[in-house]
Amino acid sequence: MADSPQEFLEPNASATGNWISIGHPAVAEICSRGFDFVVIDLEHTATSLETLENMLRAVHDEVAPIVRVPANDSVTMKRVLDLGAAGLMIPRVETRKQAVEAVDAMRYPPHGERGVAPARASDYGRTFGEYYRSADDELTTIVQIETERGAENAEEIVAVDGIDGIIVGHGDLSASLGVFGQWESERFESTLDSILATAHAEGTPVGMLATDDESIQRWTDAGVDFLLAGADISYLASGSNAAREQFEALTDE
Repeated sequence: MADSPQEFLEPNASATGNWISIGHPAVAEICSRGFDFVVIDLEHTATSLETLENMLRAVHDEVAPIVRVPANDSVTMKRVLDLGAAGLMIPRVETRKQAVEAVDAMRYPPHGERGVAPARASDYGRTFGEYYRSADDELTTIVQIETERGAENAEEIVAVDGIDGIIVGHGDLSASLGVFGQWESERFESTLDSILATAHAEGTPVGMLATDDESIQRWTDAGVDFLLAGADISYLASGSNAAREQFEALTDE
């Protein structure tokens, strides 16, 4: 498991994360155990900042809690960082300008535009001086490339100083390419290969989300550097279905 927030993005780390969509501290506590990092999703969920704060408290100490914010918005990003996230994932980054804006929102002046104030991230101000000095280097900035435009501009995006890694949003990317869910289509495969090659040429690690054994194998074979190997809602749905189907099979005999 990672000893520091960015360690899971180091070369050859082969880090494994877990995706969390259900807004409850118990889910964060259960689903973070044993992983290098987790991603708590705020983009497609109803999770509030108050709930997020308690989820961050529940994530095991040795696990890096990354939060996917709803948008590339400096105000939201500032508030999430102040709660103590180890880093942020910024969705739908399509241009160099947007990547620069994301990095600026992550960094304190004079290197960025993040607002300065004591909060949970600095033990409510007790360690704010130390946090201010170290945050720019220690926080993890991950951007998502998930559109055809983003893929076309991948070289400019990954070249931005301060981008620590990218995650390919394969669902949105396939939809943008007009081949939704067709992972073996030439259009999707060639675009994914291009993103991976571009990022690796810059020394930028690439991650993806896998929700079952087949996709874990598929994205590993594709050459990703770190993997979100499952999601809470997938575990819950598959476990529920399996239990029901087992009972129905026995009662139908």
